[in-house]
Amino acid sequence: MQSSLIGKVQKAKQYAQEPERVRFESFSIAFSGENGDHSVTYDHGKWNCSCHFFAGWEICCHTMAVERLLGVMVSDKQNYPELLSHAEAAVAAGA
Repeated sequence: MQSSLIGKVQKAKQYAQEPERVRFESFSIAFSGENGDHSVTYDHGKWNCSCHFFAGWEICCHTMAVERLLGVMVSDKQNYPELLSHAEAAVAAGA
């Protein structure tokens, strides 16, 4: 195996351990929810989902789940309503 390819594999392993190096700018995914499939998109810090809840709240379980999966690779909840911080506090308190 060529030494340059070995070096690339080693660097890839290093990068995979450092997700903060990656920032998603936009993507579109299909999300299989309990009540059907939904289209979730992310575009430069702005989430969107085809579910009914998102239409009224601009946040939903689908967008929150994807954000948790991707962690530091997407925005830091800056576009979520203030209500989210209260809801997360209630969940943490066991409500």
